[in-house]
Amino acid sequence: MSRRYFGTDGIRGRVGQDPMTVDFVMKLGWAAGKVLSRSGPGQIVIGKDTRISGYMFESALEAGLAAAGLDVLLLGPMPTPAIAYITQAQRATAGIVISASHNPYHDDGVKFFNGDGFKLPDSTEEAIEAMLDQSLQMVEPEQIGKASRMEDAKGRYIEFCKSSIAFQTSLRGIKLVVDCANGATYHIAPAVFRELGAEVIEVGTSPNGMNINDGVGALYPQNMRAQVLENKADLGIAFDGDGDRVMMMDAKGDVKDGDQLLYVIARSKLASGQLKGGVVGTQMTNLGLEHALAAQQIPFQRAAVGDRYVMEKLVENDWFLGGESSGHIICLDKTTTGDGIIAALQVLEWLVSQQQTLTEACSGMDIYPQTMINVPISQAFDPDTNPSVQDAVKSAQVELAEAGRVLLRPSGTEPLIRVMVEGQDAAQVEKTASVLADVVQQAANGT
Repeated sequence: MSRRYFGTDGIRGRVGQDPMTVDFVMKLGWAAGKVLSRSGPGQIVIGKDTRISGYMFESALEAGLAAAGLDVLLLGPMPTPAIAYITQAQRATAGIVISASHNPYHDDGVKFFNGDGFKLPDSTEEAIEAMLDQSLQMVEPEQIGKASRMEDAKGRYIEFCKSSIAFQTSLRGIKLVVDCANGATYHIAPAVFRELGAEVIEVGTSPNGMNINDGVGALYPQNMRAQVLENKADLGIAFDGDGDRVMMMDAKGDVKDGDQLLYVIARSKLASGQLKGGVVGTQMTNLGLEHALAAQQIPFQRAAVGDRYVMEKLVENDWFLGGESSGHIICLDKTTTGDGIIAALQVLEWLVSQQQTLTEACSGMDIYPQTMINVPISQAFDPDTNPSVQDAVKSAQVELAEAGRVLLRPSGTEPLIRVMVEGQDAAQVEKTASVLADVVQQAANGT
């Protein structure tokens, strides 16, 4: 079934435009409530990030769910992984997050977790879409759901994060710059690191409803770099607006992305005998990580881009560690979804135990140069079935050999073919990408 609303991470769009309108979100709450209550009445946990539209959509979802006969537990502003955790801890029927993650404030979205704290399966999302086609019919007045607020959600989640590392691990003597992107971690992350003993310099912890991801956070590490250098901090840690992504920075201001952090965590788990199986990345994971893991004899597999697909591959293999270059890292031995704070803590625990800097911990992994060229297309075009493009790809791969790779993929949102080449030789990578882009341009547009 083709889905009209749900993407790889829930429903998302510009506020006030379909589908992110008040009437649609209320109907979505009702439709989700009808589907999720098929096994019996229950409670739905709702959390949000710091966007001004969150107030409006929280009320709309609450009304729709109540009309379907479900009780609601409101958490207020909380990181996406916190909603997953509390949903599971409360034995709730499901959890709902109101967030557009790393997008600007004028976008918003709705995503779901099941009662176990995992993303909803496709079949449930399809059932919700089918229910959206039905007319909204309220339950009887005596069956209308009630809403309550969890006052201690913040404290519960802080303790959960701290429990993800060994009790004896202390961050005393470490100075951290913590950039919360004026998002959902603003009142959580600084407290976690302070309670573990670190000196914390806060950045992006003054949300006003419209400054989420605005020049701060994981997407804008230059802001964190200035604070790290000015304050002579040991490390910088930056999250995105809903707290499921993390980037880190060493004392010199060098950014370490999700691939490098995944490498550090994998090495730490291997050294402690805790690594189960291997590591899952995506099509965009840097080849340097794959080669570095191979040197450690750690298996590696690629999934399609998106944490949903990383999770599917982890479950399929019965592994627990995976992630994306963007900093979305999944540690299934600790929690059920990507969690920026918990991922950062796994890195910090290793640095403390080994008395290493972040740069030292990343040694053994080189980030290979990567070039991406977006080729506009005027009509539908599949590069995988075009003979001239495939011949060019094969030639490029022969030239790069084991030291590089080629990836061609259509954009999911724009009329573009993305031509990506990476390898050890930057000049060769740029030249190969340019030649391939020209071939794709000619094949796709007849020019």
